[in-house]
Amino acid sequence: MKASSKEHLKELIQRYPDLAACEADLEQAAETMIDCYRQGGKVMVCGNGGSAADSLHIVGELMKGFILPRKLKPELQEKLRSTCPEMAEYCIANLQGALPAISLVNEVGLTTAYANDQAPDLGFAQQVLGQGKEGDVLFAISTSGNSANVLYAAGVAKALGIKVIGLAGQTGGKMVPWCDVCIKVPSKVTFKIQEYHLPVYHALCLCLEEEFFGQE
Repeated sequence: MKASSKEHLKELIQRYPDLAACEADLEQAAETMIDCYRQGGKVMVCGNGGSAADSLHIVGELMKGFILPRKLKPELQEKLRSTCPEMAEYCIANLQGALPAISLVNEVGLTTAYANDQAPDLGFAQQVLGQGKEGDVLFAISTSGNSANVLYAAGVAKALGIKVIGLAGQTGGKMVPWCDVCIKVPSKVTFKIQEYHLPVYHALCLCLEEEFFGQE
């Protein structure tokens, strides 16, 4: 990880000193996602309720510019100019580099069909089975660490050789054994856990953006 990328994690701890105990796990989570992207993988994100909203938020920060412009690579710009010259300049001016990410909460048709036809707690796991591949990352969010559908997704991910990053509350719950790294924020109260989760994943997204789109 570049020193400039790590600065975002250090700044997080400065702003939220209570998260100092999470520093090593934050660095490991960032390195895990960096390795995933360097190998051409993607990040899948899942959670329930407020954590479902967080999963959508994370994908939004990864798939477009967060605080950096993320200009397209010169070789892609040239391909656009040669392939579709009539729209190339508009696309070059407005498209941004992306870090591939999918929120597993989006597939309402699939998850409701699966809940009705098969098993209501395997909707995320089915998507991991269908979309995931070795080298990907599952970013699993559960304030309690005990959400059944998140646990099943993590178990299937491990079976497929997919790294699992957990984001949970103080104990980590049942999710901990299924995670390669679990970031356990220092609270047992749901809304306070969620208030820590947002700056944590913002810092991770900033770190990733700097790593791949920041200055050399």
